[in-house]
Amino acid sequence: MPTLKLPDGPKTHPWIQTFQWLTNPLEYMEECAKRYGDVFTLRLGQNAAPQVFILNPQAIQQIFTTDPKQLDSGEPAGIKSPLLGRQSLLALEGKPHQRQRKLLTPPLHGERMLAYGELTRNITEQVISQWQVGETFAVLPSMQAISFQVILKAVFGLEDGLRYEKLKELLIAILNPKYPILRTILLIFPSMRQDLGAWSPWGKYLRLRQQIDELIYAEISDRKAQPDPSRTDILSLMMAARDEAGEPMTDVELRDELMTLLVAGHETTATTLSWALYWIHHLPQVREKLLQELDKLGEQPDPNAILRRQSPPEASPYLNAVCSETLRLYPVAVSALNRVVKSPLQIGEYNFEPGTLLIPSIYLTHHREDLYPQSKQFNPERFLERQFSPYEYLPFGGGNRRCIGMAFALFEMKLVLTTVLSHWEMELADSKPVQPVRKGLLFSPAGGVKMVVKGKHPQNQRVRETSSSSV
Repeated sequence: MPTLKLPDGPKTHPWIQTFQWLTNPLEYMEECAKRYGDVFTLRLGQNAAPQVFILNPQAIQQIFTTDPKQLDSGEPAGIKSPLLGRQSLLALEGKPHQRQRKLLTPPLHGERMLAYGELTRNITEQVISQWQVGETFAVLPSMQAISFQVILKAVFGLEDGLRYEKLKELLIAILNPKYPILRTILLIFPSMRQDLGAWSPWGKYLRLRQQIDELIYAEISDRKAQPDPSRTDILSLMMAARDEAGEPMTDVELRDELMTLLVAGHETTATTLSWALYWIHHLPQVREKLLQELDKLGEQPDPNAILRRQSPPEASPYLNAVCSETLRLYPVAVSALNRVVKSPLQIGEYNFEPGTLLIPSIYLTHHREDLYPQSKQFNPERFLERQFSPYEYLPFGGGNRRCIGMAFALFEMKLVLTTVLSHWEMELADSKPVQPVRKGLLFSPAGGVKMVVKGKHPQNQRVRETSSSSV
């Protein structure tokens, strides 16, 4: 008989659980999984409501395939962001969510992405051209610069100029706070959001957000005043989209979805690219095998070739495997979006009452030893030897809440990696293993991955190190 009791979990005070989850989340979740099994309950955040973490693929399949009328995410599941807004795809539920998802999907998929391929390659080449041979530098800021410019130019459709520079300055300030842990606390504990003036953390945040909004609404207004049907940026396509009733998105909807695409697609992509470059250069055999495959693409890889290699993935197997393993080992988002139970629901051996929060754990599922033996090792061959189900491998979440920018993110990731590796010979500056650290709600490589550029290489004349001289 299914039990009405919540799954077991730590008996410590909710504040202690929250502190451990904030300061040492990966190890804390691993300890809970080891002690309590595939399903366990934590009490986190200001209200300390029970949150059920799940790392069982069969249970995750049930969650992802249950009718949203019975189990859904959005604002009722606690997905609230003062930056994204209430019209964000992440905050919506039911029919409004379905409508927005339908309107947003076309610009981020298929051949339309080709329009962003050359732009992405050009931005990458411009950023990495500033690297100096022999200089030690952190890769993460360069990857942030690339992903940030791709967002502003491909998504917002901004050209270089005063508005571009001002928006870039403001967004960097709000997305990269000086003290990320403080921002995380403010997001988790709404009662601490006190506007005590421009000098206070929350006051500064609100003023930055207001200035960003003014620039975004000014851009939307200008586009409406001077429509250009030839534009292919995502904002223009969003503005041209119409729902089944023939209605366009409102200015608020456009603003909130732009911020969602920015926040969901900037730091996540930059972090994943940094991890990929770390693993590629940490393991000489991975780098060698990948370079052999990339040789076939030439010095300036054709974005069309990269896009074709996304479906089926076997068309470019090792590049795809390296990206997949990077996203498996340290997924930037450790959990899929919260789901709130809306009517009595049985998942596995448990019966859940309405109001219960269910959270598929991406990180813990990706480290199940029965699925991924020696899960802490970087091994792209896993993805060449086996096909994993969407409930075993879920770096972009799943179900009706799977990340809408997944195809775009993978395309950008593969194109940036191919461009970087075809231009420069690099090595890690330090042989010490790099560990993940919490950066706000995401997890980044500690130190930003310090590297040294050894030199450029001409087409088809790669200077390859031997294993003994590689880190």
